[in-house]
Amino acid sequence: MKPSEEFLEQGISQQNFKRVSCTTVVSLAYQSLGVVYGDLSTSPLYVYKTAFSGKLSLHENDEEIYGVLSFIFWTFTLIALLKYVFVVMSADDNGEGGTVALYSLLCRHARLSTLPNQQATDEKLSSYATDGSADTWQSSGLKALFEKHQRFSNMLLIFVLLGTSMAIGDGVLTPTISDFVSFHFNLPEFLISLICNLSFHIIPLSVLSAVSGVQVKIRELHESKYYVVLISCVILVGLFSLQHHGTHRVAFIFAPIVTTWLLCISSIGIYNIFQWNPHIFNALSPVYMLKFFRSTGIDGWISLGGVVLSITGVETMFADLGHFSSLSIKVAFTFLVYPCLILAYMGEAAFLTKHHEDIQRSFYKAIPGKIIFKHQINNIILFSSLVLILLIFHAEAVFWPVFIVATFAAIVGSQAVISATFSIISQCCALNCFPSVKIIHTSSKICGQIYIPEVNWMLMCLCLAVTIGLRDTNMIGHAYGLAVTTVMLVTTCLMGQVMITVWKQRIFIVVAFLLFFGSVELLYISACVYKIPEGGWIPLVLSFIFMAVMYIWNYGTMKKHDFDMENKVSMDSIVALGPSLGMVRVPGIGLVYTNLATGVPAIFGHFVTNLPAFHQVLVFVCIKSVQVPHVSENERLLISRVGLKEYGMFRCIVRYGYKDLQQENYDFENTLVSAIVQFVETEGEDESSREAGDMDIEVLHAPEHPVKNSNCNEKLKQSSYGTQVTKSGIRHPENFMLKDESLEILKAKESGVAYIIGHSYAKAKKSSTILKKFAINVVYAFLSKNFREPEVGLNVPHASLLEVGMVYYV
Repeated sequence: MKPSEEFLEQGISQQNFKRVSCTTVVSLAYQSLGVVYGDLSTSPLYVYKTAFSGKLSLHENDEEIYGVLSFIFWTFTLIALLKYVFVVMSADDNGEGGTVALYSLLCRHARLSTLPNQQATDEKLSSYATDGSADTWQSSGLKALFEKHQRFSNMLLIFVLLGTSMAIGDGVLTPTISDFVSFHFNLPEFLISLICNLSFHIIPLSVLSAVSGVQVKIRELHESKYYVVLISCVILVGLFSLQHHGTHRVAFIFAPIVTTWLLCISSIGIYNIFQWNPHIFNALSPVYMLKFFRSTGIDGWISLGGVVLSITGVETMFADLGHFSSLSIKVAFTFLVYPCLILAYMGEAAFLTKHHEDIQRSFYKAIPGKIIFKHQINNIILFSSLVLILLIFHAEAVFWPVFIVATFAAIVGSQAVISATFSIISQCCALNCFPSVKIIHTSSKICGQIYIPEVNWMLMCLCLAVTIGLRDTNMIGHAYGLAVTTVMLVTTCLMGQVMITVWKQRIFIVVAFLLFFGSVELLYISACVYKIPEGGWIPLVLSFIFMAVMYIWNYGTMKKHDFDMENKVSMDSIVALGPSLGMVRVPGIGLVYTNLATGVPAIFGHFVTNLPAFHQVLVFVCIKSVQVPHVSENERLLISRVGLKEYGMFRCIVRYGYKDLQQENYDFENTLVSAIVQFVETEGEDESSREAGDMDIEVLHAPEHPVKNSNCNEKLKQSSYGTQVTKSGIRHPENFMLKDESLEILKAKESGVAYIIGHSYAKAKKSSTILKKFAINVVYAFLSKNFREPEVGLNVPHASLLEVGMVYYV
């Protein structure tokens, strides 16, 4: 296995990259081009077009073009390079990035956890490590604020959900605009119109923009919008239909496409600079930003909604951090992506200073049809930069190869955003902020490459609706800009808290960070807000819907947990009622799935009251998420005994990180039984090392015992208790060295395993407000019935399933 593949298989956490070679870093940097930078690298397709839409088109002179370029350069340098590459990407959560990762990092350090069932034993996980340095007065004050006032924790959760919802909206808008622009410049006019309309809503922003390029060469497509929309829809349907194959199958195709694209646009940019305006470098001075505002006024301020599109994709760059390493992404951006995009923007601006009339088709118009030099070029460095153009493009053939590369690059950018949306939804499910969905792991090597069918088709329908409804790349650009800037502002605010709570930075450094970057982002948000009637309402509506769904689901789930905690049943009371109920124990193992990590759930008391019998061996299984990205296999299971030894009852807590995938084909039965046998065999050997804090005071008469489950079956194979394989998959002893209780457990396993799962139905109290009744009785009930049932996610065989229903009021 190659070194890069080895690290990818291990999850690409920061710990794995402490001692990697330069070759591995370069290899990962190259691969990141196809996964991380597809969206960011296609921004030149639509930035100038959107910026000079509206009334700013009346100011198309050199000074305004210089001003827009100055804004693009400094925005790209300050936000993308300085903020994200050098600051934000250092705030990873065990190698994971994104809004959810920042929130998880804060929850661990400031104890802001909104997840139920969090225990002291979770803090002993190897990935749970926190900075042991002493708190400053700032960090102590912030922690105390959240601990004393629960409403601030709830407000922070809503704020994070806002950023997450906007990121999902980004996944709808990015594919739409990208394809639209490409076809708009290159196809016949009837086809262009169709593509423009369809791509705007269905394909990511970069795809729509790429498609619209056909209009430049085939002008007949300008008349009929219906053909363009139809073609765009077909492309979108095809794009989403291929998602189930997984990005890993074309990972090594993506990187060459994006690399070729970056080299093409940078080479063309160099050519345009020396061909049309070598003095364009003067626009890098921030003075031109002031001149821009002075000459354009409010029209220039509104145009910033288009300028901000130059940094679309930087949040995706941070969100995809878990697929690679921080160093590899930084290397790729600093040494290739950043200089190539800056040269592309400068070259396009140089072209526009001599061709004001082409400002709405500037990208493809700037591609040289015939390479004619007005100036003698003797500089060998410049000649080397132009070699790619001279070799690939000849006369009129220059345009079409760039168009083809642009279209492929746009599709790659769309793929990156769609994959990031899958990751976001997966993380939200783990944090109880989204209903359970089917998650398929599409790669055995790259941790984090997943496919979610329900989300995929939902995104496709939303993209198609946007494309058919808007039919205008400028409107989609306005919507896209608002979504992107909102996510950036959320990241900035979370980073401020991370700097105080985790990094223990001084208050004036944090304030300076928030004021500087926050003011820049608020300036762009204000410009995007002005465009709400012209398309900016789209991300607001989408975000409101997603945020409402996530918050209502989180609220209903937490209320259900509160109900279970308040109605826990004492096992002693159930056993004491045994004679009067005629309670009997039947052969076999019963797995009672519960949301509680302590105590006996009310659903079990309801079960034995109506059917006074349960299995010889009873295991309460709690599957929970902890606020770390990954939990290693040898720390997955936590076994404890419930009640006295004579009861034959155990508890198994199965812990997953928010980036872990719960495998449906996981051999859980045999692994669980092996872990319980290991627990029984080692029980009492390390009692001195057990802490009182691990005990469930209400029902446990024996302390919790973490089982190092690094393949428990293998440990049993290698133990001194010789074993043999049976039909059930469990290894029986060849001698009598196992304890009697262990033999009984293995015998019970052969009798069969039954799954007891509770179906709880939430109802709002009669005294509740109308809004609460609508949220619980309508929205939460609809989500509970129409999304994945628990037994489906657990891959429970129907022949062994027992369902117990209960109604609870919140």
